[in-house]
Amino acid sequence: MDNAPFLGSEAVRDGLLTRAELRRDYLKIYRDVYMRRPCEIDAATRACAASVYSRGKAVVAGPSAAALHGSKWISAEHKAELIWHEHRQPYAAILIRADELLTGEVETIDGISVTSAARTAFDLGRKGTFANALAMVDSLCNATSLQSGTVALLADKHRGSRGIVQLRQVLQIADGGSESPQESRLRLLIHDAGLPRPETQIKVQGADGKVIARIDMGWQRWKVAVEYDGEHHWLNPEQRAWDIERTYRLEQLGWKVIRVSAQQLRRGGIALVARIRDALRAGGAPV
Repeated sequence: MDNAPFLGSEAVRDGLLTRAELRRDYLKIYRDVYMRRPCEIDAATRACAASVYSRGKAVVAGPSAAALHGSKWISAEHKAELIWHEHRQPYAAILIRADELLTGEVETIDGISVTSAARTAFDLGRKGTFANALAMVDSLCNATSLQSGTVALLADKHRGSRGIVQLRQVLQIADGGSESPQESRLRLLIHDAGLPRPETQIKVQGADGKVIARIDMGWQRWKVAVEYDGEHHWLNPEQRAWDIERTYRLEQLGWKVIRVSAQQLRRGGIALVARIRDALRAGGAPV
């Protein structure tokens, strides 16, 4: 058997495994759902296992659907989510809902019924904190090239749904150019400070026309770049050396580069916003 989630009872019934082999060599993911040991359980695998548990009767939804659409940063510890109208018995290991799904809001990925990218964003943007909802929607847009306008049109069909106000606010800021939750939170900090909306993934060309850098976010008009540096930027000597060279090249072209660490982002607030505002003002922005 390949290392995909399967129903243990069916494997035993069909003579593919004995009960002893099932207990010894396979990991139980959900009730009667197994995978061969050793196995790594990420969010997408957990979503597949939940679909198997439902015998294909449910639709994978929420962060689980986002994982199947290719979103990064979905925690493997997050409960799998299903929309399953016929389910009657509570099961604590899986979050099961009975939400209404309209025509066009379900598609198939590798044989699994999944909420469409737009419907998935509709669900993600309505729930949790604003910052987490934005990061989730950004990641989904990055993975699927989904546009906020498409989600807004779907939302018009679900007027009165819980969380719709937050969703519409998220869609005003969402940007598939964000490549991590930290970049999403940095953009939110800039937005909340009342600064102009930054562009994302800006390609900067040198004098020879070749691209010398791709900037996380910034403003081409005023030549201000804002870069989030994760731990690898500080701990990897080669990465650090390249970052220094890259910053030098950008500054030679007239760019002001503001680097933001995880600690600075966690602190957020006045000091970081002031640095960005001062750089924009020096570049001629009316801030």
